[in-house]
Amino acid sequence: MNIFTCPVCGGILDTSGKTFICSKRHCFDKAKSGYVNLLISKHGTALHGDNKLMLRARRDFLEKGYYAPLCAEVCETIVKYAKNGCAILDAGCGEGYYTSAVKAILDKSNIAVNMYGIDISKDAADMAAKRRSDIKFAAASVFHIPIQSESCDVLLTMFAPYCGEEYKRVLKKGGIMIMVIPSENHLWELKSLIYDTPYKNEVKPYTLEGFEFINSERVKFVMNINEKNDIHSLFSMTPYYYKSGKTEQQRLDRLEFLETQADFEILTYKK
Repeated sequence: MNIFTCPVCGGILDTSGKTFICSKRHCFDKAKSGYVNLLISKHGTALHGDNKLMLRARRDFLEKGYYAPLCAEVCETIVKYAKNGCAILDAGCGEGYYTSAVKAILDKSNIAVNMYGIDISKDAADMAAKRRSDIKFAAASVFHIPIQSESCDVLLTMFAPYCGEEYKRVLKKGGIMIMVIPSENHLWELKSLIYDTPYKNEVKPYTLEGFEFINSERVKFVMNINEKNDIHSLFSMTPYYYKSGKTEQQRLDRLEFLETQADFEILTYKK
Protein backbone atom coordinates (compact mmCIF):
# COMPACT_ATOMS: atom_id res chain seq x y z
CA MET A 1 0.00 0.00 0.00
CA ASN A 2 1.24 3.49 -0.83
CA ILE A 3 -0.44 6.82 -0.14
CA PHE A 4 2.43 9.15 -1.13
CA THR A 5 1.61 11.62 -3.90
CA CYS A 6 3.68 13.69 -6.27
CA PRO A 7 4.46 17.06 -4.65
CA VAL A 8 4.44 18.72 -8.09
CA CYS A 9 1.12 17.59 -9.57
CA GLY A 10 -0.55 15.63 -6.80
CA GLY A 11 -0.65 12.38 -8.79
CA ILE A 12 -0.25 8.97 -7.19
CA LEU A 13 3.37 7.83 -6.99
CA ASP A 14 4.45 4.40 -8.12
CA THR A 15 6.80 3.27 -5.34
CA SER A 16 7.60 -0.21 -6.60
CA GLY A 17 11.20 0.55 -7.55
CA LYS A 18 14.05 2.74 -6.34
CA THR A 19 12.53 5.74 -8.12
CA PHE A 20 9.12 7.14 -7.17
CA ILE A 21 7.32 8.27 -10.30
CA CYS A 22 3.86 9.66 -11.13
CA SER A 23 1.82 9.38 -14.33
CA LYS A 24 3.24 12.73 -15.51
CA ARG A 25 6.77 11.35 -15.17
CA HIS A 26 7.84 13.46 -12.21
CA CYS A 27 10.57 11.37 -10.57
CA PHE A 28 11.92 11.21 -7.04
CA ASP A 29 14.81 8.92 -6.15
CA LYS A 30 14.80 6.86 -3.00
CA ALA A 31 17.91 7.37 -0.87
CA LYS A 32 20.11 4.45 0.15
CA SER A 33 18.55 4.55 3.63
CA GLY A 34 15.09 4.17 2.12
CA TYR A 35 13.49 7.61 2.50
CA VAL A 36 12.37 9.74 -0.44
CA ASN A 37 12.79 13.49 -0.76
CA LEU A 38 9.40 15.01 -1.65
CA LEU A 39 10.28 18.59 -0.75
CA ILE A 40 9.65 21.26 -3.36
CA SER A 41 11.35 24.62 -2.88
CA LYS A 42 9.28 27.47 -4.27
CA HIS A 43 10.82 30.58 -5.80
CA GLY A 44 14.22 29.79 -4.36
CA THR A 45 12.94 29.77 -0.78
CA ALA A 46 15.16 27.76 1.53
CA LEU A 47 13.52 24.88 3.33
CA HIS A 48 14.67 24.59 6.92
CA GLY A 49 14.76 21.76 9.41
CA ASP A 50 16.85 20.46 12.27
CA ASN A 51 20.52 20.01 11.39
CA LYS A 52 22.54 16.86 12.01
CA LEU A 53 24.02 18.16 15.28
CA MET A 54 20.60 18.85 16.77
CA LEU A 55 19.18 15.58 15.49
CA ARG A 56 22.02 13.55 16.96
CA ALA A 57 21.67 15.33 20.29
CA ARG A 58 17.95 14.58 20.39
CA ARG A 59 18.46 10.98 19.26
CA ASP A 60 21.09 10.37 21.94
CA PHE A 61 18.94 11.97 24.64
CA LEU A 62 15.79 10.04 23.72
CA GLU A 63 17.60 6.72 23.40
CA LYS A 64 18.78 7.04 27.00
CA GLY A 65 15.11 6.75 28.00
CA TYR A 66 14.52 10.15 29.56
CA TYR A 67 11.20 10.51 27.74
CA ALA A 68 10.31 6.81 27.92
CA PRO A 69 7.17 7.39 30.07
CA LEU A 70 5.80 9.75 27.42
CA CYS A 71 6.67 7.36 24.62
CA ALA A 72 4.88 4.51 26.40
CA GLU A 73 1.70 6.56 26.87
CA VAL A 74 1.70 7.69 23.24
CA CYS A 75 2.05 4.08 22.11
CA GLU A 76 -0.81 2.97 24.37
CA THR A 77 -3.02 5.74 23.02
CA ILE A 78 -2.41 4.75 19.41
CA VAL A 79 -3.05 1.06 20.17
CA LYS A 80 -6.57 2.08 21.27
CA TYR A 81 -7.40 3.37 17.79
CA ALA A 82 -5.22 1.36 15.39
CA LYS A 83 -6.80 -1.50 13.47
CA ASN A 84 -5.44 -4.06 11.04
CA GLY A 85 -4.78 -2.49 7.65
CA CYS A 86 -5.06 1.11 8.79
CA ALA A 87 -2.70 3.88 7.68
CA ILE A 88 -0.86 5.88 10.34
CA LEU A 89 1.07 9.07 9.61
CA ASP A 90 3.61 10.65 11.94
CA ALA A 91 3.62 14.29 10.80
CA GLY A 92 6.92 15.84 11.86
CA CYS A 93 8.53 12.53 12.78
CA GLY A 94 12.04 13.83 13.46
CA GLU A 95 14.64 11.08 13.62
CA GLY A 96 11.90 8.45 14.08
CA TYR A 97 12.17 7.64 17.79
CA TYR A 98 8.41 7.74 18.45
CA THR A 99 7.46 6.46 14.98
CA SER A 100 9.56 3.35 15.47
CA ALA A 101 8.27 2.79 18.99
CA VAL A 102 4.67 2.98 17.79
CA LYS A 103 5.34 0.47 15.01
CA ALA A 104 7.07 -1.86 17.47
CA ILE A 105 4.17 -1.88 19.94
CA LEU A 106 1.65 -2.43 17.15
CA ASP A 107 3.70 -5.37 15.86
CA LYS A 108 3.82 -6.76 19.39
CA SER A 109 0.04 -6.34 19.61
CA ASN A 110 -0.40 -8.18 16.28
CA ILE A 111 -1.91 -5.10 14.65
CA ALA A 112 -0.68 -4.86 11.06
CA VAL A 113 -0.62 -1.24 9.87
CA ASN A 114 0.87 0.84 7.08
CA MET A 115 3.12 3.36 8.82
CA TYR A 116 4.38 6.62 7.31
CA GLY A 117 6.53 9.44 8.61
CA ILE A 118 7.40 12.86 7.20
CA ASP A 119 9.78 15.57 8.34
CA ILE A 120 10.97 18.75 6.68
CA SER A 121 14.57 17.85 7.54
CA LYS A 122 16.17 15.51 5.02
CA ASP A 123 18.69 14.49 7.67
CA ALA A 124 15.85 13.57 10.01
CA ALA A 125 14.08 11.50 7.35
CA ASP A 126 17.36 9.75 6.57
CA MET A 127 17.99 8.89 10.24
CA ALA A 128 14.41 7.72 10.67
CA ALA A 129 14.60 5.44 7.63
CA LYS A 130 17.75 3.83 9.02
CA ARG A 131 15.84 2.86 12.16
CA ARG A 132 13.18 0.77 10.45
CA SER A 133 12.84 -0.32 6.85
CA ASP A 134 9.17 -1.28 7.29
CA ILE A 135 8.07 2.35 7.74
CA LYS A 136 7.83 4.62 4.70
CA PHE A 137 9.60 7.92 5.39
CA ALA A 138 9.77 11.07 3.30
CA ALA A 139 11.27 14.53 3.57
CA ALA A 140 8.21 16.74 3.34
CA SER A 141 6.53 19.70 4.99
CA VAL A 142 3.44 19.38 7.19
CA PHE A 143 2.15 22.47 5.36
CA HIS A 144 2.22 20.60 2.04
CA ILE A 145 1.82 16.92 2.86
CA PRO A 146 2.40 14.74 -0.25
CA ILE A 147 -0.20 12.18 0.78
CA GLN A 148 -3.59 11.31 -0.69
CA SER A 149 -6.63 13.08 0.71
CA GLU A 150 -8.66 11.09 3.23
CA SER A 151 -6.16 8.23 3.25
CA CYS A 152 -5.01 8.22 6.89
CA ASP A 153 -6.83 6.56 9.77
CA VAL A 154 -4.56 7.99 12.49
CA LEU A 155 -2.30 11.06 12.46
CA LEU A 156 0.32 11.63 15.15
CA THR A 157 1.86 15.06 15.64
CA MET A 158 4.41 15.56 18.41
CA PHE A 159 5.78 19.04 19.06
CA ALA A 160 5.43 19.80 15.34
CA PRO A 161 3.88 22.91 13.76
CA TYR A 162 0.11 22.61 13.54
CA CYS A 163 -1.40 22.70 10.07
CA GLY A 164 -5.10 22.05 10.53
CA GLU A 165 -6.09 22.25 6.88
CA GLU A 166 -3.58 19.62 5.79
CA TYR A 167 -4.28 17.36 8.76
CA LYS A 168 -8.01 17.48 8.02
CA ARG A 169 -7.35 16.82 4.34
CA VAL A 170 -5.27 13.66 4.78
CA LEU A 171 -7.42 12.15 7.56
CA LYS A 172 -10.41 10.01 6.71
CA LYS A 173 -13.80 11.04 8.05
CA GLY A 174 -13.83 9.82 11.62
CA GLY A 175 -10.04 9.59 11.59
CA ILE A 176 -8.09 10.18 14.80
CA MET A 177 -5.49 12.88 15.42
CA ILE A 178 -3.19 12.49 18.42
CA MET A 179 -1.32 15.65 19.32
CA VAL A 180 1.40 15.89 21.98
CA ILE A 181 2.24 19.27 23.48
CA PRO A 182 4.38 20.49 26.40
CA SER A 183 2.16 21.47 29.32
CA GLU A 184 2.58 24.50 31.55
CA ASN A 185 5.26 23.19 33.93
CA HIS A 186 7.44 21.40 31.40
CA LEU A 187 11.13 21.87 32.31
CA TRP A 188 10.26 24.54 34.86
CA GLU A 189 13.31 23.84 37.03
CA LEU A 190 15.64 24.04 34.05
CA LYS A 191 14.18 27.37 33.00
CA SER A 192 14.41 28.68 36.57
CA LEU A 193 18.13 27.91 36.66
CA ILE A 194 18.86 29.60 33.34
CA TYR A 195 16.53 32.59 33.08
CA ASP A 196 16.09 35.60 35.35
CA THR A 197 12.34 35.64 34.74
CA PRO A 198 11.19 32.18 33.65
CA TYR A 199 7.64 31.74 32.41
CA LYS A 200 5.32 28.78 32.23
CA ASN A 201 4.27 27.35 28.89
CA GLU A 202 1.02 28.65 27.48
CA VAL A 203 -1.52 25.90 26.90
CA LYS A 204 -4.07 27.08 24.37
CA PRO A 205 -7.74 26.04 24.37
CA TYR A 206 -8.26 22.53 23.07
CA THR A 207 -10.89 23.49 20.50
CA LEU A 208 -9.73 23.03 16.89
CA GLU A 209 -11.81 23.79 13.82
CA GLY A 210 -12.92 20.66 12.01
CA PHE A 211 -12.10 18.34 14.89
CA GLU A 212 -14.05 16.91 17.81
CA PHE A 213 -12.02 16.96 21.02
CA ILE A 214 -12.09 13.54 22.66
CA ASN A 215 -9.60 13.46 25.51
CA SER A 216 -6.60 15.01 27.23
CA GLU A 217 -4.12 12.92 29.18
CA ARG A 218 -1.51 14.60 31.36
CA VAL A 219 1.87 12.86 31.52
CA LYS A 220 4.15 14.11 34.30
CA PHE A 221 7.39 12.68 35.64
CA VAL A 222 10.69 13.84 37.12
CA MET A 223 13.97 13.51 35.23
CA ASN A 224 17.32 13.24 37.00
CA ILE A 225 20.06 14.06 34.52
CA ASN A 226 23.66 13.47 35.62
CA GLU A 227 25.49 14.06 32.34
CA LYS A 228 26.36 17.56 31.15
CA ASN A 229 26.01 16.44 27.54
CA ASP A 230 22.48 15.21 28.24
CA ILE A 231 21.53 18.53 29.83
CA HIS A 232 22.80 20.35 26.74
CA SER A 233 20.98 17.89 24.48
CA LEU A 234 17.73 18.46 26.35
CA PHE A 235 18.09 22.22 26.12
CA SER A 236 18.88 22.08 22.39
CA MET A 237 15.62 20.16 21.83
CA THR A 238 13.56 23.09 23.11
CA PRO A 239 12.53 26.45 21.59
CA TYR A 240 14.41 28.13 24.46
CA TYR A 241 17.67 27.16 22.76
CA TYR A 242 17.08 29.74 20.02
CA LYS A 243 16.07 32.47 22.46
CA SER A 244 19.07 32.27 24.79
CA GLY A 245 21.99 34.64 24.91
CA LYS A 246 25.51 34.39 26.27
CA THR A 247 24.44 34.76 29.92
CA GLU A 248 21.90 31.94 29.72
CA GLN A 249 24.39 29.72 27.88
CA GLN A 250 26.99 30.26 30.61
CA ARG A 251 24.48 29.26 33.27
CA LEU A 252 23.66 26.15 31.29
CA ASP A 253 27.35 25.28 30.97
CA ARG A 254 27.76 25.42 34.76
CA LEU A 255 25.09 22.79 35.40
CA GLU A 256 26.58 19.45 36.46
CA PHE A 257 23.28 17.85 37.50
CA LEU A 258 19.66 18.60 36.74
CA GLU A 259 16.44 17.47 38.36
CA THR A 260 13.48 18.81 36.43
CA GLN A 261 9.92 17.83 35.71
CA ALA A 262 8.63 16.72 32.37
CA ASP A 263 5.04 17.78 31.80
CA PHE A 264 3.13 16.87 28.64
CA GLU A 265 -0.41 16.54 27.37
CA ILE A 266 -1.62 13.94 24.89
CA LEU A 267 -4.64 15.37 23.10
CA THR A 268 -6.95 13.14 21.09
CA TYR A 269 -9.28 14.43 18.38
CA LYS A 270 -11.67 12.95 15.82
CA LYS A 271 -12.19 14.47 12.39
